[in-house]
Amino acid sequence: MWADLLPVGRDSGSGGYRRYAWTGADTDCRAWFRAQAQSRGLAYEVDRNGNQWAWLGDPAAGDAVVTGSHLDSVPDGGAFDGPLGVVSSFAALDELRKRESGRETVMRRPLAIVNFGDEEGARFGLACVGSRLASGQLTPAHAAKLRDADGVSLPKAMEAAGYDPEAIGPDPERLARIGAFVELHVEQGRALADTPHPVGVASAIWPHGRWRFDFHGEANHAGTTRLEDRRDPMLTYANTVLAARKKARLAGALATFGKVSVEPNGVNAIASLVRGWLDSRAADEATLAEVVAEIERAAVERGARDGVEVRVTRESFTPVVEFAHGLRDELSKLLGGVPVLPTGAGHDAGILSASVPTAMLFVRNPTGISHSPAEYAAEDDCLAGVTALADVLEGLACR
Repeated sequence: MWADLLPVGRDSGSGGYRRYAWTGADTDCRAWFRAQAQSRGLAYEVDRNGNQWAWLGDPAAGDAVVTGSHLDSVPDGGAFDGPLGVVSSFAALDELRKRESGRETVMRRPLAIVNFGDEEGARFGLACVGSRLASGQLTPAHAAKLRDADGVSLPKAMEAAGYDPEAIGPDPERLARIGAFVELHVEQGRALADTPHPVGVASAIWPHGRWRFDFHGEANHAGTTRLEDRRDPMLTYANTVLAARKKARLAGALATFGKVSVEPNGVNAIASLVRGWLDSRAADEATLAEVVAEIERAAVERGARDGVEVRVTRESFTPVVEFAHGLRDELSKLLGGVPVLPTGAGHDAGILSASVPTAMLFVRNPTGISHSPAEYAAEDDCLAGVTALADVLEGLACR
């Protein structure tokens, strides 16, 4: 399975992946998922928001145990973020069937594997679009306004890929079928790296969000405009990037400007507009709010000195997620008391936690690098993750 999926959407230059929502690479990933489901005799379906489902047992029976993750990527992302969870889900189901062959054990709950669409938000700028739509956290009206860098709207992209954008929206009936959702994911950090444990259980997801900073200056000639006559938004932006690092460090939080656009983007021109996107995360919502406010204050103060107007727009926000304690503790017990740890990374499991009991398993990442071609997990650890997920599915769905 891993070998079949590995070449899809891989960039020959960077070695990373560009599996963006509703593109050719995404279509190939979806075809792979469907083939895996059908080869196992699972009931395959696509919901109104483009999320893919593979069912073992009757979906209408309710109280289902669902596992899975996503197949899309960030720009030049790694091979493991998302796909490891989907591949491991099919492998865990294979393992579970092997165990149950010839036993008297009976599956008492339906099982499903899901591939949530557009989890990374690389194309339209909003993470977890598929699960947000299904849970009602993203309205169809808001979704219709999302645009990619080329100005293509989300509905147009879905339509071009053969899906009906008129159907998107909350899916409470489907979510009501789910009794538990367990997502396996490569650890995006190195909390497990110095432990003897290849697998851990998530306790919580830090609150996090994305903010767009618009720095409005004045375009002018780079070779003739005196320094004292300039209204250069690049100066304000640069200062804000440094301020973000300082404010986050002092608060024990995280703040990153990872995306920037410049107009008119000429080598010999002073910019008229710089847009920078801030990603910020913290252990609690009060700290996060204060850090972002401090960064905004620093931007505005510097802008006043540079003759630059600063506007800040919050584009997304996810509050702190405390995974269902009962389910979390049950997983830890099933797996023999593995470490329980928080994460600063967002996931579909975090979005669904407001609607259904959710939990997460992490597979050890020896370097902690993620969202990069260098992202990695050892094969033995990945196989330990499959075994752990099979144990969890057996404990939750069988008797």
